[in-house]
Amino acid sequence: MMNLKNSLIGVSLMAACSVSYAESFTLTSSDIADGKPMSQQQEFQGFGCQGGNQSPALSWSGAPEGTKAYAVLVHDPDAPTGGSGWWHWQMINIPQNVTHLEAGAGNPDNGLAPKSSQQIRNDYGVEGFGGACPPKGDEPHRYRFTVYALSQRLELPEAPSAALTGYMVNHFKLASSTIEALYQVE
Repeated sequence: MMNLKNSLIGVSLMAACSVSYAESFTLTSSDIADGKPMSQQQEFQGFGCQGGNQSPALSWSGAPEGTKAYAVLVHDPDAPTGGSGWWHWQMINIPQNVTHLEAGAGNPDNGLAPKSSQQIRNDYGVEGFGGACPPKGDEPHRYRFTVYALSQRLELPEAPSAALTGYMVNHFKLASSTIEALYQVE
């Protein structure tokens, strides 16, 4: 009798464990891939670089319950800046019903950014996406494209710094997912 009771408890626990949990939060792209070199389309145009300066298409799914907005941050930790890396793109307050950014959405002049989203000044000194432009001859740099699910929309002062933006994104982060693409100028 005890064996049957233990078996039933075990089956009940297994059934409880198989309850469908929210899928994991994932970021995908048709333009960039984890651990792979980006195309010249994602290279900056300026500072000696001749690329298309186009932000890649990005899609995400599996946001946790309670998500009120999204943010996309792109950072190069390998930039020779004395430790701060280089911020290439920060788009915040992407509406909760948006789960895709078209290629080029990082250009504020083309109207592809979601309504009510905000693009922060990057380390090139302009609002929007600034492509890869590592020093010629450097080993490949890592470009971390991260989407964040946020528990609320962010309220930031006018012209916030990248550090403040990153701090607030991390403070209200429910989940994040990253694609780490590579780029090198030879």
